[in-house]
This record gives sequence, structure tokens and C-alpha cells, in this order.
Amino acid sequence: MAHNHKDPQSPHAIVLIDGVCHLCQGLTRFIIQRDPDGYFHFASLQSEAGQELLRQGGLPEDMSETMVLIEDGTYYTRSTAALRIVRRLRFPWPLLYIAVAVPRPLRNQLYRMVARNRYRWFGKSEECLIPTPDIRRRFLS
Repeated sequence: MAHNHKDPQSPHAIVLIDGVCHLCQGLTRFIIQRDPDGYFHFASLQSEAGQELLRQGGLPEDMSETMVLIEDGTYYTRSTAALRIVRRLRFPWPLLYIAVAVPRPLRNQLYRMVARNRYRWFGKSEECLIPTPDIRRRFLS
């Protein structure tokens, strides 16, 4: 799914994640470690900034089962968001972008299976990720 809403003041790419999901917190650290140019910025889906971005994109405020990528004002969800993220990471991760050739319904089915089971498989925090100062500068307040 893609929607376009460009704010000239915003970073090039914002990743909205479930702030209490261990898998999502791990993915945030994974992205930051492989994104030395700081292309991606982050916000928790549960945060005020995250909720406002969802509203701006015309998406429901309860999007906790999906990652949302806002890239140059266009909103991407589920597997498309994940693939668009890996294509911007340090080599060899962009090679995974070839999976975009897999039909979206099939990719999203796998994505939904992981999303539905993420708390059981990876755990859940009682609070959002408390980032280090280096990571904190990449989060929207």
C-alpha cells in the first residue's frame, strides 16, 4: 500500500515501529547499524509523533501489526516497507530487494504470520525502547 503526503520539513525516510515489540526494537538497531548515513529516522507507532504521521497518511491509528515506512512522503506497509528499507542498507542487504518480484499477497501473507506471532516468538516490553544517545538522535520526538 502506498499513499503520498510530502512534508518538506521531514527526513527522507521515517520508519514507524511497534515500540513495545522486541523484534521491532531489534530491527531498529539492525537498521541503524547498517545505515551509516542516517537515511532512516524512527518513531514508535504508539508515540504522539507516530500517531500524527499515521493520521497524515490516512492510515488507521492501530497499525501495531505492521511496520510503516514513509519515504519522501509516500507511505509503504508490510513487506513492501521491509524490502524498501533493506535496499537502502549497507551491502549485502540490498540484494534481498529481489524478493519484490514475489507477488505482494504472498509476501504479505508471510509478513502477517510473523507479525501475529512476534510477541510469542520474540517477547514484548512493558515500555518502548530506551535508545542510547546515538540512537536517540534518529528518533522523532
